[in-house]
Amino acid sequence: MGPVSSREGRRWPAYGRGALVALCVVAAALNDMAFDGRHLAAVITAALVCGTALLVPRLRWPVAPLLVTVATAWWGWPLLPLLTVALFDLAVDRRARVAVGCAVAALGANLLSYRATSLWTAQSYASTLLLPVLAVLVGLWRGGRRRLVQALAADVEHLRVESQLREEAARIAERSRIAAEMHDVLAHRLSLIALHTGVLATKGDTLPAPVVERLGLLRTASVEALTDLRDVLGVLRDPDATPAGAALTPVMREVGELADEARAAGQHVELTTDGRPEQAPTTHRLAVHRVVQEALTNARKHADGAPVTVRIDYRPPATLVEVTNPAGTPRTDTVGSGYGLVGLRERVTTLGGHLNAGPAGAGAWRVTARIPHPLGIEQDGTPS
Repeated sequence: MGPVSSREGRRWPAYGRGALVALCVVAAALNDMAFDGRHLAAVITAALVCGTALLVPRLRWPVAPLLVTVATAWWGWPLLPLLTVALFDLAVDRRARVAVGCAVAALGANLLSYRATSLWTAQSYASTLLLPVLAVLVGLWRGGRRRLVQALAADVEHLRVESQLREEAARIAERSRIAAEMHDVLAHRLSLIALHTGVLATKGDTLPAPVVERLGLLRTASVEALTDLRDVLGVLRDPDATPAGAALTPVMREVGELADEARAAGQHVELTTDGRPEQAPTTHRLAVHRVVQEALTNARKHADGAPVTVRIDYRPPATLVEVTNPAGTPRTDTVGSGYGLVGLRERVTTLGGHLNAGPAGAGAWRVTARIPHPLGIEQDGTPS
């Protein structure tokens, strides 16, 4: 049940109680047969004062019970319904002893009060005893039920919070498990690659120059991969932590370095850039880096030897990237996860853009992404 429904659920009982008190006041005013004009005005005034006290939340305790008890003790049965309401309220609020005391005081004092409307006549003594008893009993039941419902609601809320905490603990535990698995599987192998390439690089005087260059590139790539892996593992272990240093290391390297690394590995890459990277938000630059990285990797896997054309436009109103390659020779010595484009599409969609990947005719393949700039970004990339 939402907040609006809860308020409506509490409002209707209040409306019903107000209508009941108003009805009791009207009934007291209509009982004019036992009074002359002077006494009738006094009874009506007493009923209005008691009814107002019962309806005003700040006067419901202890003013209202006291006023109703005194008025009923003096004027008798015309104000007995209002006494019944007051006794019910006291019983609901776990003041049963006070309710019994008020009932005894009103009924006892009425023996010495205005005789024409006494509670102890032959026609009214049965209701005189029955109504207060029923009011107290029903009030006790109503109060107990209300407290039970409140306790159940508190238990449900406690269980909901406990369930959320358990889910969060399970997510954190799963992140830690994934981080441990990634460390065991990847970190050790990357460290071995960096170590062995470093050892081979120290013997560069006995190796051909192209081999030494490739070893240096391999060592640099493995060290950077270890750095990125540490950042990712740190985020997996602590989602609220920011990796030390540059949180977005690939952005700081820029796309040009990706193209240089691909060329050094023998891939033909033509890079065209419009605008400056600083004109796009940092998150856009990271997304562009990932799109180009994934597209170059897929081109090496599925179109080995084919030239790759990369076009990037950082200028507002949107960051654009397009990577195209013609048909080539698929390689059989690489294994991919198959989820690279799925992850890229999720990343671009999160930024409010869209990514398309598919055939471009004559066996070519094209990957395009468009990410609109947030409102308030000027032409130089700074907030307006």
